[in-house]
Amino acid sequence: MAARYGAHEVMEVHEVLSKSIDASNIFQTLRPQVQDPELGSMVDNHLQFMTQEYDNLVRTVSQNGANEAIPYSGPKNVSPQYGLNSPETQRPNASSRQLNDRDIASIVLGCHKSSASHRMMAALECADPQLRRTIQQGAINCAEQAYDVWSYMNDKGHYQVPTMKDMTTNTMVNAYGPAPVTQGHGFQQSYPAPGH
Repeated sequence: MAARYGAHEVMEVHEVLSKSIDASNIFQTLRPQVQDPELGSMVDNHLQFMTQEYDNLVRTVSQNGANEAIPYSGPKNVSPQYGLNSPETQRPNASSRQLNDRDIASIVLGCHKSSASHRMMAALECADPQLRRTIQQGAINCAEQAYDVWSYMNDKGHYQVPTMKDMTTNTMVNAYGPAPVTQGHGFQQSYPAPGH
């Protein structure tokens, strides 16, 4: 890496790239066990995108920010299903041979969620604007891929969304109001001004 990066940035990039390799290896290990063609296609697409994104970050740090971040665009026609409908009992498998598509999708989802969180934390430690944007975009990409997997799981009934009674939901969402309109410096002064 170029000397222009700070120690924190170098260590964060090291962690992001290492975790990217780990996630790719996990996806490659799981892929042959996928039964559903829809899930298989999603894992393939995510793996291909992750590889491009990994290569882009390597080029970005080796060429001092010469590359733009790659945005991920997945399916946008999502209609989440809310409520619980006889959810499956969850428990650990006795062996890796018992992994099914739900298990694999859940592992993939967990990888994306973890990567999104880690990358955003890494971006917060970057001083270089290009590196920061690239890692931020990586966090957004992981969040979008996680949503792809979540949508698949939700559609198949593997990731159900519990709801509350309408009265409870309405009470919660209506417990907040808009901020007061302010004058002058953009804040309301709730204490006496100095010298008064």
